Amino acid sequence: MDTKLIQQFEGLLEKYTELLLGEATDELQEKVKMWALYTHISKSMPPLAKHWNATYPDAKDNLKDIINEIKHLNQEHREAKNKE
Repeated sequence: MDTKLIQQFEGLLEKYTELLLGEATDELQEKVKMWALYTHISKSMPPLAKHWNATYPDAKDNLKDIINEIKHLNQEHREAKNKE
């Protein structure tokens, strides 16, 4: 795959994470990537997401924690922006 495209896409992910959560650490970017991809899969192929959830219940719980963390961080970021 084109190295330039990879770098540009990583830049997009970094900016998206920053706008969504207020900061863009490597860990947060990975969480946002997982959240975005899982959300897309669950909407476009619900049976696949359901199968994965049933096959890997521990991973499903971990992903749920990540999703809740992103929602919480996004809410905090929005509230902080509104106070400015």
